[in-house]
Amino acid sequence: MAKQRSNPEHLRILASGVREWNAWRSANPNEKPDLRGENFIKRDLCGIDLHDADLYRATFWKATLDGADLRNADLSSTNMNGASLVNADLRAANLRFGRLVAVDLTGARLSECYVYGCSVWNLRGHPNEQRNIVITPKSKPEITVDQVEVAQFIYLLLNNESVRHVIDTITSKVVLILGRFTPERKVVLDAIRDELRNRDYLPVLFDFEKPTNRDITETVSTLAHMARFIIADITDAKSIPQELMKVVPSLPSVPVRPILLASEHEWGMFRDLVRYPWVLEPFLYTDQDHLLGSLSSLVICPAEEKAKEQIGR
Repeated sequence: MAKQRSNPEHLRILASGVREWNAWRSANPNEKPDLRGENFIKRDLCGIDLHDADLYRATFWKATLDGADLRNADLSSTNMNGASLVNADLRAANLRFGRLVAVDLTGARLSECYVYGCSVWNLRGHPNEQRNIVITPKSKPEITVDQVEVAQFIYLLLNNESVRHVIDTITSKVVLILGRFTPERKVVLDAIRDELRNRDYLPVLFDFEKPTNRDITETVSTLAHMARFIIADITDAKSIPQELMKVVPSLPSVPVRPILLASEHEWGMFRDLVRYPWVLEPFLYTDQDHLLGSLSSLVICPAEEKAKEQIGR
């Protein structure tokens, strides 16, 4: 494809420097810059005024555009990989089919820009503003999101049946298993996992022997949101009470089936959890053989019935 020609006069002015360019823009407010297909690799363009500019297929690889005014600019099909856009203003810019890999967007303003077909990976920094980002093509009704990094995922979710099928499969098959990884408890948890596999579930086993912290709590919450139901071995519970108190109140669609060695006791505040209708009474098992022999009828089936009940509410 032949390179589209930009305006030679605009290129000449820009070659004089950002200060001269911005002065020219101020003196000629009605003239829209035409810089299509130009090469700005590694250029220092801090503070440049490129609002309303035509920058189609331009290359800004590793360029510095900190504080740049890119409002309403046509940045479609541009290569901005590795560029710095710290505090840049990209409101209502056209980023369709552009490449934004490893771009620093610290403090950038992205509201109402257009990102259909844009490749967004490994962004650095946190934008200051990103509301009403349009993820659909020009020919379709506008759908907007408020975070550029989720734009591709949301579009795929809405328009790709295979992606929806994967998500539906995950949420109908995943069972989160919580428990302690002491030697005697892990044997039981591994046995539960193996039996769930035999029943065509996707067991996810979480190790609570490690020290609890915010990252662990957030991970448990993320996994719980993906689960069909949770099996929680509350025998000799340590960190599990904290995690269940975090997860249970916000997830009425995910039943919790506690299991407890019959010779042990619930922790003191456990009754506060059972008041939620989606938390079942603990199944008391005498040993591993008793648990596995009852797993289908007294652990999985009640959890499945409760899941159907909560989803149907």
